[in-house]
Amino acid sequence: MQIFLFDSLSRKKREFIPLDNDNIRIYACGPTVYDYAHIGNARMAVVTDLLVRTLQTLYKNVTFVSNITDVDDKIIKAANASKKPINEITSKFQKIYEEDMENLGVQKPYKQPKATDHINEMIEMIESLIRNDCAYISEKNVLFNVRKYKFYGCLSRRSKDEQIAGSRVEVANYKKNAEDFILWKPSKDNEPGWNSPWGKGRPGWHIECSAMSKKCLGLPFDIHCGGVDLTFPHHENEIAQSCSSISPNSEPNSFCNYWFHNGFVTASGEKMSKSLGNIKLVNEILKKYDGSIIRFSLLTSHYRQPLDWSEDILKQSKKTLIKFKRIIESSEPIDSANNPKIRKYFDDFLNAIYDDLNTPKALGILNKWFEVIKKSRSTEKQYILASIIKGLEILGVNLTKIKPTLSQVDNTLQSRILKMINERDEARQNKDFKKADIIREKLKNLDIEIEDTVKGTIWRKND
Repeated sequence: MQIFLFDSLSRKKREFIPLDNDNIRIYACGPTVYDYAHIGNARMAVVTDLLVRTLQTLYKNVTFVSNITDVDDKIIKAANASKKPINEITSKFQKIYEEDMENLGVQKPYKQPKATDHINEMIEMIESLIRNDCAYISEKNVLFNVRKYKFYGCLSRRSKDEQIAGSRVEVANYKKNAEDFILWKPSKDNEPGWNSPWGKGRPGWHIECSAMSKKCLGLPFDIHCGGVDLTFPHHENEIAQSCSSISPNSEPNSFCNYWFHNGFVTASGEKMSKSLGNIKLVNEILKKYDGSIIRFSLLTSHYRQPLDWSEDILKQSKKTLIKFKRIIESSEPIDSANNPKIRKYFDDFLNAIYDDLNTPKALGILNKWFEVIKKSRSTEKQYILASIIKGLEILGVNLTKIKPTLSQVDNTLQSRILKMINERDEARQNKDFKKADIIREKLKNLDIEIEDTVKGTIWRKND
């Protein structure tokens, strides 16, 4: 069995072929720690975690690195607004981010380097770019000369005008070309700064990921992950400066082999943004829903497609996971180690996940299995159940903390429900399945969910 991933650079689904079978190396752009993480941040973390878990089914060693940006214009602005030291802001929100991601079942990276701990590596990379005549000094700024890298634009496919318009850095008079970007800039009196060959200053945003991925993983590495919104300018600039630091016009694959991008999370079809007031914070959602429900919701859509976030998705995910939990808890477990009968079922699930993390297809297989289990009394039921449990483990979904919210019913309705269930049980015993199905539908119209178990029919009315 082989894993296939969509590579954003070639824009093709490619078979994953490691650079080193004994050590798969992955890098993801981590959070800028100045505020709470929103559900878009969570999607990137969850799908990257799923990628890591999937690779771990085939490869013994998977080294995953994701950075922490703890020096940035937004962080400085937040610190000034709150009148608190920068390290107090960054420490607080890094801790909250890590706790939120742990609640979503996201495994902690093998390494989580901080930008402020790798200033020397950034300076060294900038010096190599100057030596290779790919960067220049202007008014105490160091800038990357985009026209020195012939592959610039290979990832985002943007024209020169689009490159200029999409850049985060304003067009300044100290630039040779409008599309050039900052590698190092002088610090103001109220800003953090480090000594460098170009004076006291601080790094540009893009150089940190290039320096830290090289330091922690070596070049080239296997997979670079991130949200599709980072494709330009951040990832485009990473390619340019990382490759140019090796030698002028090095091929893009001298940096990494595959680019893995997840789609946007939207709200009512619009991109989440502070200006629209539609950002959903993970920390707030966790107060109402268990982390596995949020994680499951993020996996209901294919990772490359936009996901329109809503309360309805969470409610449906909760309902689905409660159903999964009840069926699993009402069945007898079986030892799944090296059992060929389990593998027969489990390979269907793996094939879906190995096909570019096709979670909608994988979840469809789980749902199909659950329907089979509900109707089956054969020994095959245990093998299917074991496959489901293994599938949920790969998805990173933990059912232990998920609990149903039950609605109360009065005595009159309860008596009516029990009478209908008894009539249905009698109809099933008489093999009058048409009548049994009619009664089930009547119960469903009363918002009553029933489930046939080895211990008899149980019922519930959920919110």
